Amino acid sequence: MNIERREFFKKSALMGLGLASAPNVVAGASDLNHEDRVEKNRPEILFFDVNETLLDLTVMKKSVGKALGNKTELLPLWFTTMLQYSLVSTVGRQYSDFGVIGASALQMVAANNGISLSEEDAKEAISPILSLPAHPEVKQSLERLIKDGYRLVSFTNSSNKGVETQFKNAGLIDYFEERLSVEDIGKFKPHADAYDWAARKMGVSSNDCLLVAAHGWDIAGALWANWRAAFISRPGAQLYPIAPTPEINESNLELITDKLIALK
Repeated sequence: MNIERREFFKKSALMGLGLASAPNVVAGASDLNHEDRVEKNRPEILFFDVNETLLDLTVMKKSVGKALGNKTELLPLWFTTMLQYSLVSTVGRQYSDFGVIGASALQMVAANNGISLSEEDAKEAISPILSLPAHPEVKQSLERLIKDGYRLVSFTNSSNKGVETQFKNAGLIDYFEERLSVEDIGKFKPHADAYDWAARKMGVSSNDCLLVAAHGWDIAGALWANWRAAFISRPGAQLYPIAPTPEINESNLELITDKLIALK
């Protein structure tokens, strides 16, 4: 075996162990990130996550922080625990309202930090989620997108009743063609089935969907389900490094809107 062939097979073996990149001779489209592979044409529908993406969570964070003995450093742990157990429910083929899971996660975090918190008090602490204001740039951005011909759909882990109440209180209910909730499929995002279901519900193919979200896990789930994505990098939000790269990454919805309107 000549040296070149020996080196090729050696590198191929290392690839199987995750210790080397693909040889140049077999490199192809899979080596490109998502942004490079996507044609810059307009998506058929824009899907919007709701909490943090459109709605400002500041008031609820204060309420939850107070319930946790003003230990604001526990807020990220509470949110990740809530997300963890929504996925536990999905994997276990169970479904509970996201708010119920949120209250249960809050009790768990409180207990682990020596804080006594009843179920009733936990539910009260997260109740401001139903009356959150929109981020300052949201309404004008949504108006611009609609005027430019985009179809807008909300897509959330919250319940149908919950997001309807949120949108009524925030003055957002008339901006969206549909409000989709994972309650109707019983599987939380970022399960791939949730994105597949949403695309079918709207009668479009996956690659005609673009998700706008402020959560790295939601962006990753959408891209893995062959959607397109735009990430709002709000304070504290990060993309998942080993997931594909979304084609748009900006700090607020106004800047994302500029780029979406520029698509032809």
